[in-house]
Amino acid sequence: MSSKIGGVDGNGPSTAIGAGRAVQRPQDAATGGTQNSQGSGGGSSVQITGTARQLASLEQAVRDLPAVNDARVAQISNAIEQGTYTVDAKHIANQLIQMDKALKDLPTGSPSDGDPEPDAD
Repeated sequence: MSSKIGGVDGNGPSTAIGAGRAVQRPQDAATGGTQNSQGSGGGSSVQITGTARQLASLEQAVRDLPAVNDARVAQISNAIEQGTYTVDAKHIANQLIQMDKALKDLPTGSPSDGDPEPDAD
């Protein structure tokens, strides 16, 4: 037994979903306008800040790294098993301080706040 469903309640006309409606074109995320296969008309432009460029390059660098450094994991596992693994607390503390300073040095304002970022170019 089969039945055609045309409307929400199943009793409406059996037309294709979306029939008679205008086709929506995908919007360009950068400009908010519809995509144009003939180029970017209308004179709109996209400006990428130095921070955005840096973030994009860092994201790519992270994508290029392996998820797990198998050789390093094996080396540390062997050292733990043999009882020769030592923790250098001073080195770890210095690394944490450096990371904290680097995070504090990042610009916090965004152009939408009216606080323009300095461009490193």
